[in-house]
Amino acid sequence: MFNNKTGRDAGFTAPPSPPSGGAANGKRGMFSVLGADVAITGNIRASADLHIDGHVEGDVDASNIVQGAESRITGNLRAETARITGTIEGKVVVRQLVIERTARITGDIDYETITIENGATLDGHLRHKSPGTLKVAEPETLVARAPDQLLLKSDAA
Repeated sequence: MFNNKTGRDAGFTAPPSPPSGGAANGKRGMFSVLGADVAITGNIRASADLHIDGHVEGDVDASNIVQGAESRITGNLRAETARITGTIEGKVVVRQLVIERTARITGDIDYETITIENGATLDGHLRHKSPGTLKVAEPETLVARAPDQLLLKSDAA
């Protein structure tokens, strides 16, 4: 309709290339999405931003997290920034946290800055941490225990 191309190239426009340079870690513009139809049993660690609309049974560790309203996380959440609109059952450790009105959190929350909208449900302790004292990214050493299990080195002792 708008061009004279036919066949498989008709109407196809390639997505723009990601910008080069810019971010110090080279991750600018990168994100991952777990759709509403996705259910994961196990821990998630992402170096990019993470948007979760599905269900996760396990710990979630990412730079920036956005959780959809129908999403459920059963496990701990750790991030630099997070916007929570769904359900979390577990400890939350986030530097900059926004809890929207549809959020339901059962568990303790450690934060540096927090915004809580009217209507959000929290069942746990809120602990304010001074800037620079909150340990969001803790390196973990993994030790192989069995082919299907990994154990934190600190737990092995």
